Amino acid sequence: MATTKRKTKKRPAAGTRVKSASVERVRCKTALRTYDQGLKYLFERTDYERQNRLRYNVTTFNLDRMHALLKGLANPHKKLQTIHIAGTKGKGSTATMLARMLEANGYKTGLYTSPHVMTLHERIAINGLLITERQILRLINRVHAVVEKLATNGDAPTFFEIMTAMAFMHFADQKVDFAVIETGLGGRLDSTNVIEPAVVGITSISIDHQNLLGNTIDCIAKEKAGVIKTGIPVVTVQQDPKAMRVIRKEALAIKAPLSVTGRDIDFSYRFESSREHGPHTRVCVTTPTSRFEHLRVPLPGEHQAINCGLALAILDKLKGQGYAIDDDKAMMGLSGTTMIGRMEVICSDPRIIVDAAHNAASIKALIQAIGQHVPYDSMIIIFGCNGDKDVRGMLMQLQYGADKVIFTRSNSPKAVLPQDLAEMYTEICGKMCQTALTIRDAVRTAKSAISREDLICITGSFYLVGQAKEQLDNF
Repeated sequence: MATTKRKTKKRPAAGTRVKSASVERVRCKTALRTYDQGLKYLFERTDYERQNRLRYNVTTFNLDRMHALLKGLANPHKKLQTIHIAGTKGKGSTATMLARMLEANGYKTGLYTSPHVMTLHERIAINGLLITERQILRLINRVHAVVEKLATNGDAPTFFEIMTAMAFMHFADQKVDFAVIETGLGGRLDSTNVIEPAVVGITSISIDHQNLLGNTIDCIAKEKAGVIKTGIPVVTVQQDPKAMRVIRKEALAIKAPLSVTGRDIDFSYRFESSREHGPHTRVCVTTPTSRFEHLRVPLPGEHQAINCGLALAILDKLKGQGYAIDDDKAMMGLSGTTMIGRMEVICSDPRIIVDAAHNAASIKALIQAIGQHVPYDSMIIIFGCNGDKDVRGMLMQLQYGADKVIFTRSNSPKAVLPQDLAEMYTEICGKMCQTALTIRDAVRTAKSAISREDLICITGSFYLVGQAKEQLDNF
């Protein structure tokens, strides 16, 4: 690999654990011996992802608590070169495409995303390899004493804070060259917002989590833009004008150079179909230092073309900072990008697609992408979502793609009852629908009503998609 411009930071030797003797003694006395014990301990922590009612404020989401947790762990995040990805939709896709391009250039790259579809291990990966059970158990045991100490002082870290700290620790232990970090909720108060990244990326912002982040696009944008750091380059996509004004204002206030794909960065995309690749989208990104022409987007849908353009623009910013990036290698890495739970075909007879779209904009993009990429006679959508989402907005979008809708629910405590969804859907759209108590019942109902040329699409939440994949053999 070519020489890179990189800050050298002193790191402990591999396997070294920077702890005081007292902390180590406490850890040994309370060591969790098995993976199952470790997971039980982790899942017993406060988990805002699964709570119905919570307040989005500096008490509930407290960066001081996160800083205290990391300080007790010798600040592993300060040993990392990071890229921070925020936004409403497309964060995971953008982060994954960027990570694949960095890996193809020879960089050891950590990727931290949330939530997971099937297994907790999906959240923490290095060069595409998920963290192992043994590594998770070791990390939980290392973090245990610090967590218990903070809990004794009345400020217990949450599930997501611990997971984020574990990701930082794992990446530092493995001495990654880059860590691509996706925010969880919001940005300003998100547990990941303790890093000093090389580049900040902000994906499309739309209405989501409005009971926490605000009911208007500018309020939500304000929270998302909270990841912008003084002097750190920010790259974003073309946004709703209200969201863009907020991002520009925040960047200007702290002198963070802002670039927008399609405005400051030459970006375009087009949809096409070929015998070799079938329906797909191609993008062009041109800067003074990079030239990506007619690059095939590995993930289906025009929305993924926008995410791909953002990932390429972030890569170009890293190149501008002196990192050795070969465009051809980047394109090779990009071409191999796959993601579970994003327009994923999980069954061919009958044809079943799952997608974790969980807000109105994502549902709209999903329906459009299916129309472009998947031939079918009629489509049955099996839908379930959580109550902290823009439920009415999602239901409004369903009517434009579904020939029939079956409402069900996941095992999330936040899941809306199927009957409530059905009543709202009929009220909003004036259309008939069905309900099913479980995803298994919903699929069986759908199978009884389709022909070979029809399509079943399961969407609305990560929880529902995960359950669908788990129960596939029972369909």
